[in-house]
Amino acid sequence: MKETQAINKSLAALGRVILALANNESHVPYRESKLTHLLQNSLGGTSKCLMLVNLSPAPQHQGETLCSLRFAQTVNHCDIGTAKANSRRENTIG
Repeated sequence: MKETQAINKSLAALGRVILALANNESHVPYRESKLTHLLQNSLGGTSKCLMLVNLSPAPQHQGETLCSLRFAQTVNHCDIGTAKANSRRENTIG
């Protein structure tokens, strides 16, 4: 049960980060969880981010499936920008 609560807390923090990025807020709460802190470089700037949602067709998992779908819908409505090409060139010794 503790693991489930920790996962849900991290996903909630991820949702807040994505919403903050989509709304161009001055403060993005990356440090609210280890997950968002680790993903900081992947969620903004020149990176592309793809989110997959794993769903279960089993009736006993209906509640978690609905929760996952709501989270995916919220994230899907957020536009956090377009990835930009990395224009830095590596220095070569010649």
